[in-house]
Amino acid sequence: MRVSREKALESREQVIDTAARLLRERGFDGIGVADIMKAAGMTHGGFYRHFESKDELAVKASERAIAESKAVIIDELSKRPQDPLRAVIERYVSSIHRDDPGTGCILPALAADAARRDDPALSQVFTDNIQEYLDQLGTLLAVRPAATGVRTPSAILAEMVGAVVLSRVISDKAMADQLIGDVVDDIVGK
Repeated sequence: MRVSREKALESREQVIDTAARLLRERGFDGIGVADIMKAAGMTHGGFYRHFESKDELAVKASERAIAESKAVIIDELSKRPQDPLRAVIERYVSSIHRDDPGTGCILPALAADAARRDDPALSQVFTDNIQEYLDQLGTLLAVRPAATGVRTPSAILAEMVGAVVLSRVISDKAMADQLIGDVVDDIVGK
């Protein structure tokens, strides 16, 4: 039985969505194609009808994860237009983000993994994402310069990502929450 083009596209999108979540949860090497396909409700054999390799899927899933993160940030900005920098920082450096890596930003979830891979396409996806964050933070800093002193977008982004990474590894929840709070206060003030 032949699958319609629409159904094939729908299946491909389902695999990308599933991979975007699972890769952020488990890392590039922490999950195989068979596991991703099973979680997407498909057989392993169907993978190569949609993708040439796991590397191709990693790129597509990373792009999808970035799009999902952008949507979260845009939503947060729409809720708090009076202080957009605070809105972004408080959403990014939060227990919500810390506790749900499968729906969070790819930078704290996968940047270390991506740096170890020899995949120029994947590296470019991460580079583009970092540049977008830097551009956005630069724009937000221009609107709110007094609250952040002479902070640069790159320093703020590094602190944001680092805070999420460190808060995920800390076994003491109170200590992890303190770190998150300290970083938010450091970036945008109390």
